[in-house]
Amino acid sequence: MPRQPQPTPIDGALVIHKPLRRTSHDVVEIVRRLLGFRQIGHLGTLDPLATGVLVLLLGRATRLARFYAGRRKRYASTIRFGFATDTYDADGKPQGEDKAPELTREEIEPLAAEFTGHLLQTPPAYSAKKIAGRPAHELARKNRPVELKPVEVDVYEFLIEEVKGSRVRCLIECGAGTYIRSLAHDLGGRQGTGAHLEEISRVAVGEFTLDQAVSLDELQTAARAGRAAELIIPLERMLPDLPRATVLPVVERRVKHGAKFTLPLAQIQPAQFTAPPGATSRLDSGAPAPPRLRVFSQQQKLIAVAEAVVPRTYQPIVVFDATP
Repeated sequence: MPRQPQPTPIDGALVIHKPLRRTSHDVVEIVRRLLGFRQIGHLGTLDPLATGVLVLLLGRATRLARFYAGRRKRYASTIRFGFATDTYDADGKPQGEDKAPELTREEIEPLAAEFTGHLLQTPPAYSAKKIAGRPAHELARKNRPVELKPVEVDVYEFLIEEVKGSRVRCLIECGAGTYIRSLAHDLGGRQGTGAHLEEISRVAVGEFTLDQAVSLDELQTAARAGRAAELIIPLERMLPDLPRATVLPVVERRVKHGAKFTLPLAQIQPAQFTAPPGATSRLDSGAPAPPRLRVFSQQQKLIAVAEAVVPRTYQPIVVFDATP
């Protein structure tokens, strides 16, 4: 029997509202099955306990992942004080009796301020951080020693929204690589009664927000109706914070061969991007990237992302073939 032809991959970003108790890998596999192709990546996983924004890159958009590596993230979280856990979250084993403190905003806000800024943070033992090539959580589950070195992270905002009994609701904006579980654990240690992360929802990854996210059920309904493509942010609308230029065919040929090209200043259009409500206060964390440019064909198709080597001269660093 002849093989069934595989569906053509859809190029773009898909913002999924990850459900509770599903792993990010589970979600990727479900989306692969619903859309019928495997070329799907993501912009950072979420723990099974976490819900919220899981950004998937589809088809040729997977090649843009490097430009999103520094995107800031925002989380709505509930931290429970009174005892710590071995995983630093509600799925772990309690590390002592519940002291159930009655907290006040006046007590917690100064402590949260101590965990804002450029910090050294030790990742949780139950994490995907590698030790001699093995994820730390594998060693932790076998009761083997886990020694993780502190890493530099950035916490831009640690806003206390509500303090009620032993629970604190907060909104945290941070750079890539920050563990909110570790923030909760360390905050509890500083307060004195211990703490763990009880609930967490990622509400934004840069410009991708919870308002844009679709559930797996919504995606399934759209896929069955042949409308899944309507939920995808197309390639041409990605990286909206970068300036753009539409080039003539003679320049397009140079771009597609990876050759340097020069453009008159008038041909470069500044980015006209307004972050949607709920997006992070700034898109990227870390050091500024070199000047980059989205390059479009006369048909308004994204053909490359290029980087400036000298003023007005660019080197393509990602080049897209023609749409299949």
